[in-house]
Amino acid sequence: MELNLANLLVFASAGIALAGYVAFILVPAVGSYDRMWERAAAAFLSLFILTSLVFIGLGVGLAVVYFYEGFG
Repeated sequence: MELNLANLLVFASAGIALAGYVAFILVPAVGSYDRMWERAAAAFLSLFILTSLVFIGLGVGLAVVYFYEGFG
């Protein structure tokens, strides 16, 4: 696989999105609790929500591509 500009943009945007998830969702969720099992549960639940949102977005994207008829 050859790295071109489109691939680099996709990888960079995925890295930025992952960094934003860690900084704005995972760290505050884990930092809100004192006990280790509560922190682990908060991390698991936030990862569960992240994966469900990714699969919902993937499903919507695939539906748009499947039902797209073009311009003419």
